[in-house]
Amino acid sequence: MRHGKKVNHLSRKTAHRKSMLANMACSLIEHKRINTTTAKAKALKQFVEPLITKSKEDTTHNRRIVFSRLRQKEAVTELFRDVAAKVGDRPGGYTRIIKLGNRLGDNADMAMIELVDYNEIYNAANPAKKTTRRSRRGKGGNAAATAATVAAAQVAETTKTEASNEEE
Repeated sequence: MRHGKKVNHLSRKTAHRKSMLANMACSLIEHKRINTTTAKAKALKQFVEPLITKSKEDTTHNRRIVFSRLRQKEAVTELFRDVAAKVGDRPGGYTRIIKLGNRLGDNADMAMIELVDYNEIYNAANPAKKTTRRSRRGKGGNAAATAATVAAAQVAETTKTEASNEEE
């Protein structure tokens, strides 16, 4: 039985798994998106999100905790300087996993993991939702559409009659 065992071991020993996740997290922080298998992406999401949360408060203690997990000074610096500034107001969910299909060599399920605030395509597509309020009392939408079609029919009818008058 595997009750209470939430860590995906990824077919690796503990030291290898921690090193691999640290390297992948540094690559994610540096490049803002990486392609990997879906299982590794899910494990990386659990690994990197608490570190990004710690980076929102720049203290020496938080820097040391993050450095003990990442083990690269440049990645820690970029995380606390650039990434933390972008995600400062976000309450969580700093990464996004997008499935890419299967890898050609071994048919492994592939995914792209990226930092949410760095994707311009998703952020530009929905900059601000325009809220509209519709009343439920009257059927204004249907009546307006009906009035528009009636008006269009009347305009078409008058143009036909004018055209027939000119021909005579």
